[in-house]
Amino acid sequence: MTSHTFSIIIPAHNEEKYITACLESIKRAEQEVPDCRVEIIVAANRCTDKTAEISEKFGAQVIDNQDKCISMIRNAGVRAAAGDIIVTIDADSCMTKGSLKEIAEMLESGKYVGGGTRSKFERVSLGILCSGAYVALNLIPIMWKNKAALSGGMFWCYKRDFEKIGGFDESLISLEDMDFAARLNKLGVSRGQKYGTLKKSHILTSSRKFDEFGDWYLIKNRKLTKRIFTGKDREAADGFYYDVR
Repeated sequence: MTSHTFSIIIPAHNEEKYITACLESIKRAEQEVPDCRVEIIVAANRCTDKTAEISEKFGAQVIDNQDKCISMIRNAGVRAAAGDIIVTIDADSCMTKGSLKEIAEMLESGKYVGGGTRSKFERVSLGILCSGAYVALNLIPIMWKNKAALSGGMFWCYKRDFEKIGGFDESLISLEDMDFAARLNKLGVSRGQKYGTLKKSHILTSSRKFDEFGDWYLIKNRKLTKRIFTGKDREAADGFYYDVR
């Protein structure tokens, strides 16, 4: 494996309950790429808790951010990055064994422009499964347009390619992840490369949205879900993301 510097970008809004587990998972994954350097950048967004303090104890670089736009928060983290490989992960998610090693191997193969990973919730119920199916149904038009199944969860690519596609679209306050995946995929297609999904590893993510709103919330509030999927509905995004907690 070639020596790389990974820049792990974590957007975090009052994440003291979850971020320790996320950081610990990154440290474990780091041990599997001993020839590489791993820097962690936490974009502390409007935090009033101990998120920054906890992050600094793990050696993370903490940048203060006041935007109410996840695309801006992620991009701010990348601007501070020194690595040649960018990885984005949410503060309530954890990498599993071999994540960074697999990312490096897939990028070094030259077959992949970058990609995402599979996500698993920390708990599962019928409501969560049905909600997941409903969300997937709403993503079908994006996948159909791009002629590809585009995974999300934890994005990874070379920094030069992140910059080439302009990072995350700052006009979007939601659905920025699938938009990013679509544009990264388009870049790959132009080069004869694939948009990849990690096969050996995945991320484990919290079920906190379901804990907060209820397992059937997205199904019962389908109009709200559709508003979130426009990517530009501030009221819907604030109610479900930015003004929660």
